[in-house]
Amino acid sequence: MTVEPALQDRRLTLNELLPALTAHRLITEATVARLLDLPTRDVHPLELLASQALVDPARPDQSLSLETLTQWLANHVDQPYLRIDPLKIDVTTVVPLMSCAFAQRHHILAVGLDADSVTVASAEPYLHTWEAGLAHVLKRRIKRVVANPATIRRCTLEFYRLAKSVSGADHKILATANTGHLLNLGAIDQEPEANDAHIVNIVDWLLQYAFDQRASDIHLEPARDHGRVRFRIDGLLHDVYQFPSQVSTAVVSRLKSLGRMNVAEKRKPQDGRVKTKSPGGGEVELRLSTLPTAFGEKLVLRIFDPLLLLKDFQQLGLSPSDRQRWQHMTGQANGIILVTGPTGSGKTSTLYTTLRQLASREINLCTVEDPIEMVEPAFNQMQVQHNIGLTFSSGIRALMRQDPDIIMIGEIRDVETAEMAIQAALTGHLVLSTLHTNDAPSAISRLLELGIPHYLIKATLLGVMAQRLVRLLYPHCKSPVAVNHDDWQRVTQPWPVPLPAQIFRANGCAECRESGYRGRAGVYEIMLMNDAARVLVSAETDVQALRRAALEDGMHSLRLAGAHKVAAGLTSLEEVFRVTPSLY
Repeated sequence: MTVEPALQDRRLTLNELLPALTAHRLITEATVARLLDLPTRDVHPLELLASQALVDPARPDQSLSLETLTQWLANHVDQPYLRIDPLKIDVTTVVPLMSCAFAQRHHILAVGLDADSVTVASAEPYLHTWEAGLAHVLKRRIKRVVANPATIRRCTLEFYRLAKSVSGADHKILATANTGHLLNLGAIDQEPEANDAHIVNIVDWLLQYAFDQRASDIHLEPARDHGRVRFRIDGLLHDVYQFPSQVSTAVVSRLKSLGRMNVAEKRKPQDGRVKTKSPGGGEVELRLSTLPTAFGEKLVLRIFDPLLLLKDFQQLGLSPSDRQRWQHMTGQANGIILVTGPTGSGKTSTLYTTLRQLASREINLCTVEDPIEMVEPAFNQMQVQHNIGLTFSSGIRALMRQDPDIIMIGEIRDVETAEMAIQAALTGHLVLSTLHTNDAPSAISRLLELGIPHYLIKATLLGVMAQRLVRLLYPHCKSPVAVNHDDWQRVTQPWPVPLPAQIFRANGCAECRESGYRGRAGVYEIMLMNDAARVLVSAETDVQALRRAALEDGMHSLRLAGAHKVAAGLTSLEEVFRVTPSLY
């Protein structure tokens, strides 16, 4: 569309947009009369329209969002539309391209840079005075895109505030080094640079940003010339930012101080925890873990949302039959129940949800963990401390004298812990714990490898749950595809399952970062130790025979559980193949 000269170099107004919105049937004539009476003040007209909660004709059950209106504006003025995703912007590259004052004065934000051009986002398509000067200074052509005005404003503040804090912290550290004063790394107290206002701002931004992006983990990784920040979102890592090396070290020190860790100790791995608040005001627990590397300390923060404890088994992803089998096991008075799967497969969420439902005023429920994942007042939790000899096995031994009904052991790692768990089960307690195995039947062979006699496994093991987390298809951009018969057989073997009429694939859109997925849910494999299964447990247990018996008893394999989610339109075949093991 050619922009009329009369509309050049001016800000958008509500009055000039209303006729076009009416012509495109986004609003009605009756609505126009009401909107003309609104005080416009110094508000972008799209934000003013979005604040009125107008019905979206394309989705009558929803109101016209600011993002929808922005996309319409881009089409209307014939400029490319961009949904700004901060994780896809190299902040360290784009911030130096213009000053914060210049960006705010012209309502623009640089969002991309290549050898020939600079991509600049604006919600004012008729403002052009800044283009020639910026192109001349940067010696690159300007590629304009239309973006959400509120997002531009928020990102401008965040990007430049963060850059100012990083620059300020870096200059202060260099100035201190140049005056001959060494950084006070040996202090027992918090380090001066860790308490610097710039570092405090960086850490606050980092945590708030992680909460906004639904991150489950924050990785601070040192390198030779810089420190890298990455977030894990829906199981995958995303690059976020690069700090100068000294700033990265100070940020790690600040977080170690908050986690009550020894800031001066950089040679040994350490663990700590921080309790803070999310942007919504809810409490969030962070578990900190450091690791010495060639270029300094690597720090990982795992984010535990206490709202996970409020989820029921349906929200976690268990099918009705899985819930019935799981509740049958956890309803027993004594015995051992194991949850297996790799790190990050959701074992903690499953166990805590289970314990929360089992805990009552009539039950003494105790846990021994390393570390305590989430603090929960409904039961008694004990932290393993190897430095004083408080191990899993000695912790269980102490718990046995505390008149427990239910014991949760964070992980069975060695024969001593396994033997204590067996002893607890034999003396009338219900024991829940985790193992690292590929599937449920393999837990039997793992216990045998640890040195547990097969007759004790028969006597105490109630069942095993194996689990994985699959990403869920984003509803707004998934599309139906024909089912490939061979792929369906691969995911449902060895038992035939009817071919669904259609399944869905991930397409990707701006809202899901082009991944096609948003959020995760569990797929579960629950093996009950009934009489038929116990007969197969011996010193030379055949895991394949045990698996076949479990499947005949109604166990769904991890892939079969994933196939049911595929048939329900919740995830894709590709995701199930990626996450679940092939065991046939």
